[in-house]
Amino acid sequence: MSLLKTTPTAAPKPPKTKTREWADSLIFAIVAATLIRWATFEAYTIPSPSMENSLLVGDYLFVSKLHYGPITPQTPLQVPLTHQTVWGTGLKSYSELIQLPTYRLPGFSEVKRNDVVVFHVPHETQYPADLRTNYIKRCVAIAGDTLQIKNGQVYLNGQPEGTVPGLQTDYVMQVDNPNDEVLAALRSQGVVDYTQPGGMPQAMGGEVPGTFVYKISCTQAAADFFRKQPYVKRLDVYEPPLPSLFPDKADFTNSDATSATPRKWTLDNYGPLPVPKKGQTITLSPGNAAIYYKIVARYERNEGITWNNADGMIYQNGKQLTSYTVKQNYYMMMGDNRHNSEDSRFWGFVPEDHIVGKAVLIWLSIDPNADFWHKIRWSRLFNIIH
Repeated sequence: MSLLKTTPTAAPKPPKTKTREWADSLIFAIVAATLIRWATFEAYTIPSPSMENSLLVGDYLFVSKLHYGPITPQTPLQVPLTHQTVWGTGLKSYSELIQLPTYRLPGFSEVKRNDVVVFHVPHETQYPADLRTNYIKRCVAIAGDTLQIKNGQVYLNGQPEGTVPGLQTDYVMQVDNPNDEVLAALRSQGVVDYTQPGGMPQAMGGEVPGTFVYKISCTQAAADFFRKQPYVKRLDVYEPPLPSLFPDKADFTNSDATSATPRKWTLDNYGPLPVPKKGQTITLSPGNAAIYYKIVARYERNEGITWNNADGMIYQNGKQLTSYTVKQNYYMMMGDNRHNSEDSRFWGFVPEDHIVGKAVLIWLSIDPNADFWHKIRWSRLFNIIH
């Protein structure tokens, strides 16, 4: 007679409560949404007119991180540590910040000229790169290019840039009478001033008694239209007075580092400026050191870097640097509203590790100046961004 030995079975787990099921679903949804947002697409909105007339205030965009590849977090990790106090009175807790290496996952494209790019603004030095304000601009020059602007025309390596539809320029338009015909023409040509009620530009008294002027931002096609109108007496390009641009001001507003050889460039006459490329070795001199100061001191995390305004040179641990090899690619970004964009002309190059993604699609557009029935710009919905 044989006996069968039975193994006692474990008691069945109690079923999850409704609260636990909801909590698990919520955690899963948050994790999934975070991963999708980090690695694939993220939604952004346009808050300022720096990219008009290509992108308008109130446009809602999808930005692809798949194009250039998502990048690992750049915020230092805070690691808790426990240490014995010197006086033996017990344990105290401390934390240490650890900066992990930055790595970009493979994408299916590189940053190209004329791409509309979202990036972390380089000059907010009080934050890690991925906690800074995100800007959106057009990439006008890639690593290895030489950029020059002559009378508002961008040249790359000596050749004029390709056609970019929607570029805007500031003009001063003089009229004798700011009547309804003028206002209707401004509206029909898409001229907007977001600082004014209803978005309509306001006429100001002109230099000639009895005349009025409008300061407007518009496309070349709109400017050509206004020049043909009998009520327009004068239409001139307006370039506002500005402080020193990069690289005369080598470090924007973060320090008083200034170039030893001021160039006095303007928004419409700028360069030639070479854009640094990974692996390029540069001979440094007072004539060019201001161009590369932030690259050496900040973007590439070198230790012991200082600037000497007396000779316009970069120093490391008290020793003058006479050459430097660039560790990553850099880009020049500009807004399509060329006179109303704080961009690379002010603060210089955008490092490759500051690039977030490529703007690809407008999925919604809301006109902040329109009434309720005309709030949505239906013609812009699901437009591909060029």
